[in-house]
Amino acid sequence: MSEERQASDIAALAKGGRTNFIGFLLRLVARMPFLFISGRLYGAEALGRFAFALVVVELAAQLCTLGQKRGLAQKLAAESAHPANDVADALLLGGVLAVIVSLVLYAFPQAIFPGGNITALDRLVVLSIMPSTLTEIALAALAYRFDIKTTVRARAVVEPWTLSAMAGLFYVIDKYALLGPDKDPGVYDAKASGLLIAFTLSIIAAALAALWPLFKSYGTPKNWRPNPRRIGSIAIANLPLAVADAVEWGTRRFDIFILRFFAGDAAVGIYYVAQQIASLPQKLKTSFEPILGPVIARNLRDKNFAAIAKQVCQVGFWITAMQAGIALAIGITGEGWMGLVGPRFVYGNGGLVFLLIAEVLAATAVVSEAALIYVARMQNLAVSLITLAVQAIATVGLMLLIDRLGYDDMYRAAMAGAGLMIALGTASLIKSRLLARILGQSINNWRWPLIWAAVPAALIGWASARYLPEWAELAFGAPATLAIYGLIIWHWGFGPEDRMLFRKSALPDLGPDADDED
Repeated sequence: MSEERQASDIAALAKGGRTNFIGFLLRLVARMPFLFISGRLYGAEALGRFAFALVVVELAAQLCTLGQKRGLAQKLAAESAHPANDVADALLLGGVLAVIVSLVLYAFPQAIFPGGNITALDRLVVLSIMPSTLTEIALAALAYRFDIKTTVRARAVVEPWTLSAMAGLFYVIDKYALLGPDKDPGVYDAKASGLLIAFTLSIIAAALAALWPLFKSYGTPKNWRPNPRRIGSIAIANLPLAVADAVEWGTRRFDIFILRFFAGDAAVGIYYVAQQIASLPQKLKTSFEPILGPVIARNLRDKNFAAIAKQVCQVGFWITAMQAGIALAIGITGEGWMGLVGPRFVYGNGGLVFLLIAEVLAATAVVSEAALIYVARMQNLAVSLITLAVQAIATVGLMLLIDRLGYDDMYRAAMAGAGLMIALGTASLIKSRLLARILGQSINNWRWPLIWAAVPAALIGWASARYLPEWAELAFGAPATLAIYGLIIWHWGFGPEDRMLFRKSALPDLGPDADDED
């Protein structure tokens, strides 16, 4: 592979990350109305019930994709004559699995709502499983052709704004009794059902926003017929990826699952808000995942391990640098951000701090895994399972310690974040070492300017949190913290290739049929 092609790959990664960074900003703007509506109008208990239901439903959808978010890129890289046929196979497999899982969960809703009080409309949340599955597969196929705008549109605009709008609408419907004074609470209740209905509608809307561009990009399959043997072989080949995806996803939700058995719905709801705020920088990692997978798949085809190591380190530094700055800006002023959702939610600030640190530590694991799933699937899966075990042991152990010390549910919620932090730090260490050994290249996204930028930024944030009123702390302190951090990183941390992330330039044609140069 020529140096020109390597530069093109870095440019592709930068463009994809830049486009999804805009999506991150849009998601930030769109997420706050939902958190405000759900916290202020529905309350912590309803939000906790909603959060646990989401854990189950989203896990079901994740399993139904069967690893095809990343496996599809490798299949398309094989340059089959009719790529639309490969996409059709993936959609059919995911759709069939989603139907089966949806029927099972509909028949046994206690798996979604262990606290009981299940309304008829609550059970319809399973209708979100199929569109969520198809959306993930569609966006993966579009990302292979470097269409990241559709991901931004579906995930950062359509889905969150529909969720916010519908959550507010259903609260108003119940508030003003538009369903009638004799409505049956066994069918619909705002506190129990409103958030879940809003979520289901938002997932359906996102699916429509993803599937139409997929059809326009790939067209209809040619001479394609469903073949159980062919579909079955795809399922078997993707099983390691599916389990790895489920385990990686599980580390992001396992904390809520464990917390629910140690604390009540209110603590889960408050922790969920902290998780949502902390997950905003997490979206920076996912900004690069759709584009990093296809680039790595092409370099593997060329056996260019040095290029893969360079791209992993490059993207890893981008993610770490941006996440650290955002974590400082949000974490130091965390009480103010949590207080926007409601006074009761301020008590979740401890969990927020641990979660933000966890996201910074996780960056190396995420980019390393993007390559490991292609070069060492089973070893990556083993490390992911170890990570989940570490999280379970750390979280349960910390919560038992809190119980012994006699602290309340809010301290248990903070320990859920601490357990995740320990697990993700462990995963980053192991996965980066494993990838370095396999590629024969150094994998390290650490640079000392991260410290040079963090220290003065932290001082600015601390001063604003101590001496400014809350509104000024959020309006001026947090932006100032981020600005001083970004200024130092830009001048002393970023090199020419790093600055490509913020530079609009013509991107070479890197479509699946692009010719390789030796």
